[in-house]
Amino acid sequence: MALTASVQAWLLSQLGADTPVADLETRYSRLGSARAVALEVLNERHAALLQQPTTLSLSGVVGLGFGENIKALERKIALLESGQPPAPDDPEEAGSAGQLGVFRLVERPRR
Repeated sequence: MALTASVQAWLLSQLGADTPVADLETRYSRLGSARAVALEVLNERHAALLQQPTTLSLSGVVGLGFGENIKALERKIALLESGQPPAPDDPEEAGSAGQLGVFRLVERPRR
C-alpha cells in the first residue's frame, strides 16, 4: 500500500513536520492505515516520555516539567482512537453518504 500525498500531509499534521517520511512510508505499508501509523508513533513517543523523569530541577537555576507533555499526548491518542480528526483513508461509514437524518421537534411547556 503506497502512501499518498493526502495521507502523508495528514500524518505530518498529526505527528509534526520533523517526522521522517521514510519511516511513515514503512509503517504505512506494514499497518495499512494512516490512523494506525499515527497511533503507533504517538504511543512510542508516550512510552519514551514515561521512561524519563517527569520533572528536573536545579535549585535556583532551572526547573523543567514534562507532565503536561504527557497529558497532551494522552489527549491526542484518545482523540485519534475515537476517530477524530478523520483521516483521508478512513473507511466511510455504511449508509452515511447521501442520506438524511431524522430528528423530532418537541413542544416546550408553556409557562
